[in-house]
Amino acid sequence: MAEATTDNVPAKSPVASGKSMPGMAFLDNLSKMPVLRQVGLLVGLAASVAIGFAVVLWSQQPDYRPLLTSLQGMDAKQVTDTLAASDIPYTVEPNTGALLVKSEDIGRARLKLASAGVVQSDGNVGYEILDKDQGLGTSQFMEATRYRRGLEGELARTISALNGVKGARVHLAIPKSSVFVRDERKPTASVLVEMYGGRTLDPGQVMAIVNLVATSVPEMERAGVTVVDQKGNLLSDQAENSELSMAGKQFDYTRRMESMLTQRVQSILQPVLGNERFKAEVSAMVDFSAVESTSEQFNPDQPALRSEQSVSEQRSSSSGPQGVPGALSNQPPGPASAPQTTRGGGGAAAPQAIQPGQPLLDANGQQIMDPATGQPMLAPYPADKRQQSTKNFELDRSISHTRQQQGRLTRLSVAVVVDDQAKLNPANGEITHTPWGAADLARFQRLVQDAVGFDASRGDSVTVINAPFSPDQGEVIAEPAFYQQPWFWDVVKQAMGVLFILFLVFGVLRPVLNNITGGGKSKQLAVDGEGVPGAGGIAGGAGGFTGMNGELAEDRVSLGGPQSIMLPSPTEGYDAQLNAIKSLVAEDPGRVAQVVKEWINADE
Repeated sequence: MAEATTDNVPAKSPVASGKSMPGMAFLDNLSKMPVLRQVGLLVGLAASVAIGFAVVLWSQQPDYRPLLTSLQGMDAKQVTDTLAASDIPYTVEPNTGALLVKSEDIGRARLKLASAGVVQSDGNVGYEILDKDQGLGTSQFMEATRYRRGLEGELARTISALNGVKGARVHLAIPKSSVFVRDERKPTASVLVEMYGGRTLDPGQVMAIVNLVATSVPEMERAGVTVVDQKGNLLSDQAENSELSMAGKQFDYTRRMESMLTQRVQSILQPVLGNERFKAEVSAMVDFSAVESTSEQFNPDQPALRSEQSVSEQRSSSSGPQGVPGALSNQPPGPASAPQTTRGGGGAAAPQAIQPGQPLLDANGQQIMDPATGQPMLAPYPADKRQQSTKNFELDRSISHTRQQQGRLTRLSVAVVVDDQAKLNPANGEITHTPWGAADLARFQRLVQDAVGFDASRGDSVTVINAPFSPDQGEVIAEPAFYQQPWFWDVVKQAMGVLFILFLVFGVLRPVLNNITGGGKSKQLAVDGEGVPGAGGIAGGAGGFTGMNGELAEDRVSLGGPQSIMLPSPTEGYDAQLNAIKSLVAEDPGRVAQVVKEWINADE
């Protein structure tokens, strides 16, 4: 047994004796691998090294923040030249076009751009176009076009100044004036507004834009202005938005009234109670309905003469009845004539009729004189007389036309809560809180009622109660967490880069190199084990025992020699390998000792 062991001692090779260079051993072992495995190993090593360098560069890259979200409307060359002259590194985001600089250089970069006069322009041309030399012989059409273009640019700039509006374009259609009234046309305008992301225009702002454009162009009406956003939504539909706009105005009016009344309550209670010692809220109900009424009332007890008409007619004629037969029947009878009597002989004379127009004689036969004129009175001619009177009476009437104004306050509710009364004890300096009495609360209530204009007929209510306020802790400004600090992410990036490199070296490269080096040693021992048949087998068994899972993971190692011994494969388990090695040591201790000696020489 001893002689067999002595005869099988192999000659020490440079690899077995450990005198060869590690790099040569690695290349020798690599050359003995299959071609596909060599290519895969080299590609993996190159990829690992490239990833390691990329991670190192990423961890060392500075934190860039946006300086300008967009270079639109700015002189890009002037911006880049200013930053380069100030030695400020910058980069441009390819997706958004934002200009990025280091976080610590943002303030300095903004100051440099401001000092260089770099400002962002909207690209609109205003009235400055009229300052340019128009040249000799410019037509009237060109002058009108330049004026219209300048007006469009000025309106676009004004609209772009509104909050939430990123940009605007205005198109004016101003017709040529005509001397004929029937051919006269009103100017119109179209406005395109570009909003920031997530921002919209409320109906009030749209109407403001419409009024702004309509009042900037002579003879333009609001109905001729169209407003559209960048999504193609029509915003200037007045018929649709009129109700919403009116509701918004009514809501704002109510809030302003409540704020004004709340301010009155605070102004009257603050000197009495102090700051932060009470809270007041006012709720107002406002009637915005428009009511018109007309009333007409009559008073039957006071009739009044409205109109009176009186007609009096009298006709007289100096001649008798004339005309065709039958006219006499239509005439009134003639006046009666006094009979004339003659005296003589005591006898009565027959009466004699006096003709109309003849002097009247008295009983003595003398003419009757008119005392007013002194002329003889004549017998009257036949005459017609007619009198007519019309009176219109009307009752007393009153007419009233009443139009109630919109925004009439119908009901008012006021709620006031008062904190406990704070009293200072001069003996020990302690502050005690005691509730207010009922008389004090009633006094506060009267103050509030007079301040807001309390009217019981409207159903107004004012409530003042006393309740202790919770202690005010004050506004606590929390310090930003460590992960919100600017330096935190820089440290995290560098730490992640170091950890990734360590993982790449010790988790990927080292096991691969150990696998290559260990596999080469086992194969070398198996080749050199011609004189000692157990050398290569013990090496292969030790490799499987230590957990190497190369190409020998599924192979059963055979020890050559006078007595062939089969060692279990590495996949059969630790106990099977341990039992096989124990059997080998018991049967051939000399061979095992030689193998251990080779291991020691190789590790040296």
